[in-house]
Amino acid sequence: MTQPVALITGGATGIGKETAKILAAKGAIVYISGRRSDVGEEAVAEIRAAAAGSGGDAFFVQNDVGDEEAVASMFSDIVSRHGRLDMAVNNAGINTESKTLADSDTQAFRAMLETNVLGVYHCMKLEIRQMLAQGHGSIVNLASIAGLNGIPWTGTYAATKHAVVGLTKSAALDHATQNVRINAIAPGAIHTDIIDASIALGVYDTSAIAAIHPMQRMGRPEEVARAICWLLSDEASFVTGHIMNIDGGFQAK
Repeated sequence: MTQPVALITGGATGIGKETAKILAAKGAIVYISGRRSDVGEEAVAEIRAAAAGSGGDAFFVQNDVGDEEAVASMFSDIVSRHGRLDMAVNNAGINTESKTLADSDTQAFRAMLETNVLGVYHCMKLEIRQMLAQGHGSIVNLASIAGLNGIPWTGTYAATKHAVVGLTKSAALDHATQNVRINAIAPGAIHTDIIDASIALGVYDTSAIAAIHPMQRMGRPEEVARAICWLLSDEASFVTGHIMNIDGGFQAK
C-alpha cells in the first residue's frame, strides 16, 4: 500500500499538531507548516515520537499561507518529492481582536482575511488541482462555530470563518463527482496554547468560555483532531460539503 502524504497548515501547535500525530502514527508522511521554525521543529520531534514504529514521518516547512508565492513553492516541493498529496488540512488561522464591529480595527481585520480566507483559498486551489490530477484526495478546512453563527465581539473573525464555510461547500459541489472530497470542522472553544495566552492576558475568562457550551467545558485539541482524521479517511467516503460541529452541543441550542 502506498504511504499517504498529508499537509497540515498551522500544524505546529494545537489542533494541527494533534492531527499530525494521529496521521503519522497511522503511517502517513506529514508536512506541517507555520511561521515559527523553532516551534515547528519541536512539533516535528513530538510527531515523530508519536509515529515511532508505524513508518510515519513528519517534516516542517516555514511558510505564511497568506503569501501565495510561498504557498506555491511549498506545494511544488512536496509534490516533487512524493508525486502526490493525498490529504490536506487547512488549519492555519488567527484571531487578532475581540471587539464590537463598530470598534474593530481595519488592519486587524485585513490580517485575519489574509490568513483565514486567502490562506485557505491559496492552499485549496493547489490542493484541488493536484488531487484532480492524481484522481483522488480529501481536504478538511478549519471553520468555527463563529462561521455558523453571529457571536458578540467577534464580527470580523466570524466573517472570515463564514467565508471558509462558503469556500468549502462550493468547492465540494464543484468536484463531487471527481473523487475529491472537501469538508470542514466547526469547533467550539478548544483549550489550546492560544486560549491559555488570552486567559493569562485577561482577554477571556475560563468559566465564561466553558459556560457557552452545554457540556460546560472547553474542547480538547485531540477531540477535534480525531474528527478531522475521520473526515480525511476513506471511512468518510460518502461525506463531502459537510461542516461538522465539534462544539460540546453549542449548535444544538
